[in-house]
Amino acid sequence: DNYNLQRKEIEEIYGKVSPFELKDRLISLAAESNKNSTHSLLDAGRGNPNWIAATPREAFFTFGNFACQESRRVWNDNDLAGMPQKEGITARFVAFVKKNQDAQGIDLLKKIINYGITVKDFNPDEWIYELVDGIIGDNYPVPDRMLKLVEKVVHDYLIQELCYNEPLERKFKLFAVEGATAGMCYIFDSLIANNILSKGDKVALMSPIFTPYLEIPHLPRYNFEVVEILAKEVTEDGSYTGQYPSCEIEKLYDPTIKALFIVNPSNPPSVAMKPETVGQLQEIVNTYNPNLMIISDDVYGTFVDDFHSLMADLPYNTIGVYSFSKYFGVTGWRLGTIALYEDNVFDKLLREQDENKKERARKRYSALSTNPDEIAFIDRIVADSRQVALNHTAGLSTPQQIQMAFFSLFALVDKENRYKKLTKEICHRRKRLLFEGLGLDLREDPFDAAYYAQFDLLEWAKQNYNDEFAKYLEASYKPVDVLLRLAEESSIVLLSGSGFHAPEWSIRISLANLNDESYSKIGKVLHQILEDYAALWNESKI
Repeated sequence: DNYNLQRKEIEEIYGKVSPFELKDRLISLAAESNKNSTHSLLDAGRGNPNWIAATPREAFFTFGNFACQESRRVWNDNDLAGMPQKEGITARFVAFVKKNQDAQGIDLLKKIINYGITVKDFNPDEWIYELVDGIIGDNYPVPDRMLKLVEKVVHDYLIQELCYNEPLERKFKLFAVEGATAGMCYIFDSLIANNILSKGDKVALMSPIFTPYLEIPHLPRYNFEVVEILAKEVTEDGSYTGQYPSCEIEKLYDPTIKALFIVNPSNPPSVAMKPETVGQLQEIVNTYNPNLMIISDDVYGTFVDDFHSLMADLPYNTIGVYSFSKYFGVTGWRLGTIALYEDNVFDKLLREQDENKKERARKRYSALSTNPDEIAFIDRIVADSRQVALNHTAGLSTPQQIQMAFFSLFALVDKENRYKKLTKEICHRRKRLLFEGLGLDLREDPFDAAYYAQFDLLEWAKQNYNDEFAKYLEASYKPVDVLLRLAEESSIVLLSGSGFHAPEWSIRISLANLNDESYSKIGKVLHQILEDYAALWNESKI
């Protein structure tokens, strides 16, 4: 029957396809096996938060009403309106606020506009007009990299949340993109298009890591030689910390490694890199590998106290990718940024290229400038995102950029960090409930983002029983057996850690996307499955 076929297929493809593809099969298996059951599906596979930042959305939609009024003021003919105009817009906005004191999000909206005028010293008409014209979306994004004033407030947000600022003399240039994944695709493509990385080059990945980063380097167009730097540090009692032992970081002493890809805090261990590791990286870059290009995805940074991106400690060598998806609950909006320090190793490598490579780049970018050599790497990324020929249509849609600015400003004016405390407490509370269900003590860790839990089944077996039971588990079963049982018996869908190059017997549980009780349940069910295996092991010894 269909059910057994599905089960067999999952066993066969396990470890061969992306864990996200496997997850979809597990979901349909869970649905198939529980047609007559009362279990509701608990999908802790994908890291989509089940909360949203409501107030900045309310401010955004209320502001949209003002923008529509501005358009109708210019030209109003039934369903048709004109393009908003700048002159006198501040006075009209003040009148709008007075008239709409009870509108949703109006208090935040006042603070948002105020921040631009008082903190950033923007010309009021220019500031309000950029937001109005942007939210209406009636003009191409100009500049294409990012709207001028919007870039400045998003820059402030990144400095506040990811510490991009310490102690830097220069600014970062930002490119607004469709989420962090688009950012990563654009960066990979531009590194290749500009011959800074070539097919077959050696790159390093800090793993476990988000699966696409494991898959992209092996695509035929890149075919990189990959060196993995493993987060395999353990505590005295043998539990993984999610940190990188210094012997792993030492692999980067090799100057033939051209680029380093990292998700920090990590996915799935969900842990921020400790300062000692950052110090070791700084020493390697300063002394042994000065041209190392670091690409850091910092999407989970807001979930760790006092988080520092590598952009703060190694700004010259690092290109930063950030997504608003997780923190604000906006995976569907597709909002992200690429950030590059004004003085950076990517531009230096372009300047140092041989004449042959420079000539290839001149041909590629000749339509953009009479002096293509001078085009900075970040502007090449913008052009490459539209195959160069369509550079004049590049850029993230302007309503998306305005929503991004509203989220940034919401965080900037939240001086008590009320929203941040809420989201962090949600994740940590769910992790506590999960571990209580598992019957385990939770190790306190200041670097823990608690966005995911990476749980090692063999570690559990050793700590609750002994090495002998762990060996029995390993010899008699596969990790997929546990995932299948969770799906079949309880409609719980989790991902295997091995798909992220975590230990083979680890599983990834997203702590963001189910309600609190679900995590107690997942912990208890998982605990029960392991106890069942232990009972079978005890019987086998008799």
